[in-house]
Amino acid sequence: MATPEFIVSLRQKIGHDMLWLPGVSIVVVDEAGRLLLGRRADNGRWAVVSGIPEPGEQPAVAIQRECLEETGVDVEVLAITSVTAGEPFAFPNGDNCVFMDINFVGRARPGTAARAHAADDESTHVGWFEPDALPEPLLSSTPGRIEAAQAWLADPTSGARFHPAS
Repeated sequence: MATPEFIVSLRQKIGHDMLWLPGVSIVVVDEAGRLLLGRRADNGRWAVVSGIPEPGEQPAVAIQRECLEETGVDVEVLAITSVTAGEPFAFPNGDNCVFMDINFVGRARPGTAARAHAADDESTHVGWFEPDALPEPLLSSTPGRIEAAQAWLADPTSGARFHPAS
């Protein structure tokens, strides 16, 4: 999906200045325990599926939509695994932002894992990878998101990860 219309409208007013944005991401596993990753078109790095909720859209609904739009895979969202503020990020077009990311873990719905493909222009490739054989280079946030999801899959009572206040 292209840049959400509400961000395009904001950018017309503020240019490339920093935006604080909500973000959602998901670590998707298939029946074999492989992880779904996409190679981003903007920087060539491999990453979990992520996106920006539309105003008023629930985060879990947003990430289900993003996963289907970006990869063709329908996902069952299982849990929130982490909530983090990212590092400042500059897109190739000069837009600057920081994301408050809600990371989920989910499973590919039966029969949909085989449909994985680069379904929009945000990724050049999409594929399933063994957790111990991930492609390089990875987006810097990807390992932490995967680690949080794997911790939840190993122990669903572990709860979501966050950086506690000091």
